[in-house]
Amino acid sequence: MSLNNSNPKPEITAANFPALHTFLRGYFHEDVADEYGTPVEAADQFCEDAESDERTPVAREWQQLSELTQGQPAGLNAALKKLGGAVTLNEEEITQVSAIFGRYLSIKPHRKAVND
Repeated sequence: MSLNNSNPKPEITAANFPALHTFLRGYFHEDVADEYGTPVEAADQFCEDAESDERTPVAREWQQLSELTQGQPAGLNAALKKLGGAVTLNEEEITQVSAIFGRYLSIKPHRKAVND
């Protein structure tokens, strides 16, 4: 029996990142400059257009992909292209898009507070 990593890295495929794949094809396409101006504006527009049940999976998958590629622009851009994106992000844009999606990861579901 071989020893497997207890937490293997998922392969970067559309099947493993379905929400991000759909987002990339719809917003980070070859006409991003004409439609949205910048990839950052495209990500912002997606968050305005989408319902929370669409935003949250994209945000989680973006974070997971960023962690897999260690936030390195070359690795992240290669992964985005593999998943259907047609843009190349610079380091500043990666940081800005990550911050946009990060807002939706920090939102907790509405629950009754313990101190009520």
